[in-house]
Amino acid sequence: MLCFERYLGLDYSGAQTPTRSLPGLRLYGATPTQPPTEIPPPPSPRTYWTRRGLAEWLAAELRDGPPTLVGIDHAFSFPQKYFEVHSLPLHWPQFLDDFQHHWPTDGDHESVDFIRDGFHGHGAKRAGNSRWRRLTEERSRAKSVFHFDVPGSVAKSTHAGLPWLRYLRQQLGSRVHFWPFEGWAPPVGRSVIAEIYPALWNRTFPREARNDHQHDAYSVARWLQESDADGTLGGHFQPQLRPAERTQAQLEGWLLGLA
Repeated sequence: MLCFERYLGLDYSGAQTPTRSLPGLRLYGATPTQPPTEIPPPPSPRTYWTRRGLAEWLAAELRDGPPTLVGIDHAFSFPQKYFEVHSLPLHWPQFLDDFQHHWPTDGDHESVDFIRDGFHGHGAKRAGNSRWRRLTEERSRAKSVFHFDVPGSVAKSTHAGLPWLRYLRQQLGSRVHFWPFEGWAPPVGRSVIAEIYPALWNRTFPREARNDHQHDAYSVARWLQESDADGTLGGHFQPQLRPAERTQAQLEGWLLGLA
């Protein structure tokens, strides 16, 4: 039995401000019977999605649409070391509130670089260290969420995207399950938003005419679709972790599909 009626793969971008049209921000969608296709932004003078426009679209779609599994390729939380150094409660919703206060990257005229450079926000009070890594990053050999300005880094997209996760939680409430923070087993019939890592699968599928951003989003949507179809998706929601690791990962987040 299928868990979802729609699968969305999102290749994220932390460039510029939330209202700028970004060629690196790509969205692909699939259903159990339809292969992944690119979903463009609504008609407007902008060619590509903006972060604000995408968040507003997702909120509307997940509020009224069918049960959907959304995979987004930026981190949803930070290493436990960050919580300890900044004396923060080990509580994900409070982390999102605290982060948005210090890194208000959802403001129309804000960017990650503006806050990093000290022009806006209070980013210096909530800085991290590139040596700090989440358990899921150690397991997957992914870069730290604080490792900026290097190829393959998700630091900028994470710092740009976290306030929009907070926005979606505020807009959707119990209509959406944020995995694994709200539990490892998503409720039946509810949409789910999860962190993914396209590098796990983007070499599995032929690239065809897609660029890197398109292919990453396509690969995510297709892997989600195929995992649900072949019955393995449920197992991916329950990675093999020891009890202490499970507790840590429910604070730091986990990459869906990583064993």
